[in-house]
Amino acid sequence: MTTLNSDAFVFFGATGDLAYKQIFPALQAMIRRGHFDMPIIGVARSDKGIDELRARARESLKKHGGLDSGAFEVFSAKLQYVNGDYGSQQTFRDLRKVLDGASHPLYYLAIPPDMFATVVQGLANADCDKGARVVVEKPFGRDLASAQELNRILHQSFPESGIFRIDHYLGKEPVQNLLYFRFANSFLEPVWNNNYVRSVQVTMAETLGVEGRGAFYEEVGAIRDVVQNHMLEVVALLTMEAPTGRDPDALRDAKQRALGAMRPLAPDDVVRGQFRGYRKEDGVASDSQVETFASVRLHVDTWRWAGVPFYIRAGKRMPVTATEVLVEFKRPPQEVFDTITQGQANYLRFRLSPNVSIALGARAKMPGEAMVGEDVELTVRSGSGDEMLPYERLLGDAIRGDPQLFVREDGVEAAWGVVDPILGNVTPVHEYEANTWGPAEAEQMMSGDDHWHNPQPISETILVAKE
Repeated sequence: MTTLNSDAFVFFGATGDLAYKQIFPALQAMIRRGHFDMPIIGVARSDKGIDELRARARESLKKHGGLDSGAFEVFSAKLQYVNGDYGSQQTFRDLRKVLDGASHPLYYLAIPPDMFATVVQGLANADCDKGARVVVEKPFGRDLASAQELNRILHQSFPESGIFRIDHYLGKEPVQNLLYFRFANSFLEPVWNNNYVRSVQVTMAETLGVEGRGAFYEEVGAIRDVVQNHMLEVVALLTMEAPTGRDPDALRDAKQRALGAMRPLAPDDVVRGQFRGYRKEDGVASDSQVETFASVRLHVDTWRWAGVPFYIRAGKRMPVTATEVLVEFKRPPQEVFDTITQGQANYLRFRLSPNVSIALGARAKMPGEAMVGEDVELTVRSGSGDEMLPYERLLGDAIRGDPQLFVREDGVEAAWGVVDPILGNVTPVHEYEANTWGPAEAEQMMSGDDHWHNPQPISETILVAKE
């Protein structure tokens, strides 16, 4: 189906943190590549004028990605500004004038979710929603009920095909490579099931704490911040069946079936932790029960994955900053060599950040007369950084009306359905020391002989073979 490109880009929250760190750099990158040619309209509740907004954009680009003087000149010429309160209909009448006949604008709501209804209603009352698309940021709701209510509000003015729920994680090159690697290689499919896979681990570790965002984190916590969205999306990419076609909804249908097969979490499936010192952060309650660490044991109830535990772990103040997937395979059914059980089982490791690598862990014979082996790791691809900024990729897709990398209504609700039973304080928070891998209880939740595999710093990663 042919879709029309958007002909104006409007972002609410133009003076906010998200615009400063992500949207301005993405827009400059798109202009530099020749992928953007439309008016840019910032809307904010600020007394600052267009000159101040341009100065803020320049400062943003210097700090986040670098200022390209040629691209910024084009960017600056396209940038316009509407100043007004989101609760005032005059703001939207002013916006209608600035749009100046644009028939397919793209609205980016870089604002708190509790303002979505106000802005959507304002757009509708000013007839700004006709033929338009809207991009909304995560967190999309705080639980299943609030996500359903947000969907109801958005659908009052926009069809599902015009709603783009953005999760920047889906636009990252390493995450895209995870999907590509699965379905571009035939050797993986015969062993990608519960006959050969013992367990799967997904770890997202950060050395940083909340970095002055204590008040925000008090409202979110690790489960809402990254588990419900980023990490469940990664598990969906790992467990989904091959899409039945190449159209965007074929991929989203396949992901939705994977999300729908995830068993809702029970209290016994989760361990929550909080790093020592978190309660002293600005904006954090002295008796806070918000988790800065969460580990969960997830099951995917499909024929392919029945019985395989998926372990998800996310935390702040960890020993390293890294996001990694480790798929551990079962050991050979019979021991041919005496020392085969002394090493690590075979595994496939996807390092998603900060460096990018795909590696196979195997056993190889050591030189000499004895049939003795050693663990080796074969790196099949390595690199660093994203060639395209996630927001650049995703905004470009939204402008073209391509929904493939965006979360559909049923997908976001399915993900909330997985974590809904463990939200709040249904489980205790265990304190852990900074620069550790979380509370000891996280290790105790592992099934049988399973144990966590901690991502290594880049300098310690073994590269036995490299292409």
